Amino acid sequence: MTYDADLDARGLLCPLPVLKARKRLSALVSGQVLRMLADDPAAIVDVPHFCAEAGHQMLACQDDGDGQIYLIRKG
Repeated sequence: MTYDADLDARGLLCPLPVLKARKRLSALVSGQVLRMLADDPAAIVDVPHFCAEAGHQMLACQDDGDGQIYLIRKG
């Protein structure tokens, strides 16, 4: 899948991955997609919750060996 912006949040612990995603998404227009890399174990719970609360759509979450790749469409 193609994406419009990239965020490397590896090495950051909760709540920093979500806070950085929020900031990065604020620069995008509705419908654009953010690809975020994260290795914080809490991100598996935090990112979907953040998306649901903020009105964004989590398109995918897949394991990449060193963490997860999240694709988030801005609401």
